[in-house]
Amino acid sequence: MFIFAPPMQYLFPKDFIFGTSTAAAQIETAFEHDWQGVRAKDGNLFERTTDHELRMKEDAQIIASLAPNYRMGLMWSKLQRAPLATLDEDAIKLYNDLLEDLTNRGVKIMMVLHHFTNPKWFAAQGGWEKETNIGYWVDFAKKVVDQFGHLVSHWNTFNEPNVYASFGWITGDFPPFKRNPVLAAQAVKNMGKAHDEVYEYIKAKFPDQPVGISLNTVVFHPENMLGWFPARLGDWWFMEWVPKHFEKVDFFGMSYYARLPHDPLPVTSIEHRAKLDAMGRPYDDMWEYYPEGLRTCMERYWKKYKKPIIITENGVADESDKLRQQAIIDYAKIIHQALQDGIDVRGYYWWSTWDNFEWHLGPAMRFGLYECDWETKERKPKPSAAIFAQLAHLKFVETPTEIERVA
Repeated sequence: MFIFAPPMQYLFPKDFIFGTSTAAAQIETAFEHDWQGVRAKDGNLFERTTDHELRMKEDAQIIASLAPNYRMGLMWSKLQRAPLATLDEDAIKLYNDLLEDLTNRGVKIMMVLHHFTNPKWFAAQGGWEKETNIGYWVDFAKKVVDQFGHLVSHWNTFNEPNVYASFGWITGDFPPFKRNPVLAAQAVKNMGKAHDEVYEYIKAKFPDQPVGISLNTVVFHPENMLGWFPARLGDWWFMEWVPKHFEKVDFFGMSYYARLPHDPLPVTSIEHRAKLDAMGRPYDDMWEYYPEGLRTCMERYWKKYKKPIIITENGVADESDKLRQQAIIDYAKIIHQALQDGIDVRGYYWWSTWDNFEWHLGPAMRFGLYECDWETKERKPKPSAAIFAQLAHLKFVETPTEIERVA
């Protein structure tokens, strides 16, 4: 006979933060920043992306429908057209209208102050390689805090400085497209100093608003002896050395997407699907799918810092949306168990609200809960959107009903 087991429910605290996340450069048309005109691996130029600046009312409705929190950024190059300049009035109005609209819809904002892109004028002066440039970003950040701070609940100074430095100065995939580990380290040090200065400024002006960092976390996994050293080196740089420059925080923000096998070089589904198949590993369109790694990384940083943790980004690159539907449940269960086990997790933001321009890989990589048609820019909800919205607004998720056959 068959026994039909009721679905399992995982309930979250009432004050737990659920949200979705985007980055200004990935959803707005490029404006005088250092990614403008870059050709992605899928052939698309980094220019027009999803027309967010033309669809802000529609997008605010989508954002509010998905979750009561939203992690976002403002385009530095659009707001500040020259070094130390006052913020552009038209850009102020554009963003202020969006923030007020979201606030009126009951959405709380985590504001990211740097998410990979810089104005062309900043890049032309050496960008983050030069300590003398720190003051330019600090000036911008302070002006953003002064202008928009009353509409913000949380601050995230830098998004994934370990990714930014690694791809900008080690692999050469991001601007400034260099391969110089010494400059990568210098950029991290300069961002760390900038973070500390802006942290103090925000806390003096808005003492009740938590300020944190977002660091990308990865499980670096050696597949054999050849993979041991590169995996260990990657872990030291990515998970230890870079984070130590951003320890002045109210919360430890971390993004998580994958376990990264090394054999001896990194094995990804972008380039090595046959290898992952041979290993018997599940994967999305970019990496090995290993949700257990989120718990591994949370435990590591909880033990190290004893700071509240917010998952600032998590998601899957999945054009089919099938894995995404399962991933929402898988990751929610992991977060729920971490709470039961005493890890102080305060929030969880899904990446991303709708499909966008995935940096050097282009729009072919689909992360959104909403589809964005790359020709018409029309937004349509994917089946995963309803699953996440239930989790975010009602603070619970159900596992599918299990059916057990009993002899």
